[in-house]
Amino acid sequence: MTTRSITSITEGQKKQYKRFVEDAAERALRDTGLDKDGIQKLIENGDEFQARIITGIKELSVSNQFADEEVESSYAYPKGYKVKGITEQTNILRQLFPGIGFADEKLAEQPLPPNAEGWFAIPKWQTLAPTYGEAVEKVLAMIASKRKFYNYRDGQLGAEYLRQHAKTVKMFQKLGDEQKDHDILVVPAQFGLRHRGRSVRRAREVFTANEFGLGAFAIGIMLLTHPEREVQWEQLHVDCAGDEFSPGADGDFSGAPIFDFRVGRVEFDAGWGDRANEYYGSASAFVSQ
Repeated sequence: MTTRSITSITEGQKKQYKRFVEDAAERALRDTGLDKDGIQKLIENGDEFQARIITGIKELSVSNQFADEEVESSYAYPKGYKVKGITEQTNILRQLFPGIGFADEKLAEQPLPPNAEGWFAIPKWQTLAPTYGEAVEKVLAMIASKRKFYNYRDGQLGAEYLRQHAKTVKMFQKLGDEQKDHDILVVPAQFGLRHRGRSVRRAREVFTANEFGLGAFAIGIMLLTHPEREVQWEQLHVDCAGDEFSPGADGDFSGAPIFDFRVGRVEFDAGWGDRANEYYGSASAFVSQ
């Protein structure tokens, strides 16, 4: 199982953290009505008092929700896969989708955020279709035109079946605002290795504050620019943690789409969000903090 790397706390975060602690201490004095004897007893038990504070911080900052939805995984990317340069990616996209526009390619010259594997060119889905489901259909159709492909969810990509996760919508809006004059976004992302062996909802639970799941549209685009990513069964496949799927179109969006490779073809399907599988990992992207 891969683990999250530790990133430095910013000065702003330190100040906010200390303010929360000070505010909590003042509120505790006010709400508990401690008198002189009570506060003295608390001081005399200072070690236990500090230990309880530390325990509370650990419980709130490290989520244990769905912690049992992780399995060990040694599956990785195929040997022939590596992230292409951003110019090569955008050129591929303009060949596949004429008139799609351009990207701010200079962004890819910046250092990658922690946990990102590379810069990926991902168009705004609105440049391809009026609805998210229709945009996904266009991407899947393009994959099918380039290689052997099977869609197990054909006819099940309308809004009653498929929708973007709320955090993913928010984060792509932020990226879009930052790159507002461009149809193709330059996005720092990882293609699933970071969360291999985790269920989709466990992956979402351990995302960092600036991390969000990628959905079927974004991952489909990444497979078009990087077809080497899915070429065999014995490799790591992709969970689409940026989307939610309702198998029965009944309002229960507890599933998520997946991409994998079986019997000589790329396949698109959907699975349950609580499924932990050693063959799969959630792809995710990052915004600046």
